[in-house]
Amino acid sequence: MNSQHTTAEAMESAALDRCADLRADGRDHAVPVPPKVAARADKSPAEWAFQRVILHLKAFEEALSDGEVAAMAFAGGPSGVLRIQGVGFHAPDLVTFSGVDDDGLPVQAIQHVSQLNVLLRAVPKPADDPTPERIGFRLARALEETAEAADTLAQPDAPATS
Repeated sequence: MNSQHTTAEAMESAALDRCADLRADGRDHAVPVPPKVAARADKSPAEWAFQRVILHLKAFEEALSDGEVAAMAFAGGPSGVLRIQGVGFHAPDLVTFSGVDDDGLPVQAIQHVSQLNVLLRAVPKPADDPTPERIGFRLARALEETAEAADTLAQPDAPATS
């Protein structure tokens, strides 16, 4: 089936796999979207943001010491940080972050993709946790497994052989 696309859709599709993150050390720290995750182009802005936030979270965690975990800081007010335990989306336009605050109380942030602003921060891991939780690694693995499962479902059934 041949589908028509607007010029904006074609430009967006061509831009989705491009990224750059040049820093003072002279290296590109870009976090590319794995081909299996990028393969499906019919995602809502919330799903695209959800997937890329997870990949950036994983990359951030790669640089943390064993005594640190990732948290999300909030701008303004005494809201502190949210130690990230989950990231989600609600298509077409909401991204959610869930976890606990400095006091261990449950916290959830809900952001519209047009207002998405995530500040990742390294904080000491809780003393009662033997190993630091690496939620970004776990979520990135789940993204790729979900993409593989979607590929399998999209494959036409193979002819039966006897």
